[in-house]
Amino acid sequence: EVQLVESGGGSVQAGGSLTLTCAASGYTYGSRCMGWYRQVPGKGREAVATIITGGGYRYVAEALRGRFTISRDNEKRGIYLQMIDLRPEDTAMYYCASQRGLGQSGSCRHLEVPDPDWGQGTQVTVS
Repeated sequence: EVQLVESGGGSVQAGGSLTLTCAASGYTYGSRCMGWYRQVPGKGREAVATIITGGGYRYVAEALRGRFTISRDNEKRGIYLQMIDLRPEDTAMYYCASQRGLGQSGSCRHLEVPDPDWGQGTQVTVS
């Protein structure tokens, strides 16, 4: 089965940095849209960043540009989210998403992963 497993979350003081990892397995080889989302209790899921894995095109939510960076480790077939200058409002459960197949991914540039699979999430707490 396909699986997405996030790791790297934890507690950090304001102004600190953290890098999250999403390991993908079971997917057919090829370029697809993947991304990061976050959610706090009582609120909807918020798009953070997306990436076209084959071409390296990256899209980050406007409010997070300059602090958050999404990237792909092609050798390990994972994606990462580098976060710097973290703030308490960044506290959330962070989820990895991946396009299931190899179809159209035009929505990726708009921070939407089409037909997504989801990981279990990793908690980030900033204080």
